[in-house]
Amino acid sequence: MAQVKGEFDVKRNPEGGFDLGGGAVAGHFRFDKQFHGALDATGIVHMLAVGTQVDGSAAYVAVERIDGTLDGLRGAFLTQHNGTLDRGAPTLSLTVVPDSATGELEGLRGRMQIDIVEGKHYYTFDYEIAEG
Repeated sequence: MAQVKGEFDVKRNPEGGFDLGGGAVAGHFRFDKQFHGALDATGIVHMLAVGTQVDGSAAYVAVERIDGTLDGLRGAFLTQHNGTLDRGAPTLSLTVVPDSATGELEGLRGRMQIDIVEGKHYYTFDYEIAEG
């Protein structure tokens, strides 16, 4: 597995909510990202998020399309986000959707970690490109 790290800029846009029944509503947001570093790409994310009556407990799911270059290889790929906040303790699984990569990134598999430090967003992307 190879690993790349860098920073990204993100802009959040509310898209309205979705009725989940029983008075529950999922927020829908679009995020536009610009990745810097070995991953030089744009990302468009659509996210559904829910909160609970307990402070610090929530969840989100999202799909993202990332388009650009990764270590100089050009292409695009999809990622799936699954995030949970359990009474303030966050967990995030962010994985490349199998067989979603195009161009020179075809065969891409991997996982990404996102860290937010003093308001800045950072990524760590562990990946491999399988042949055939």
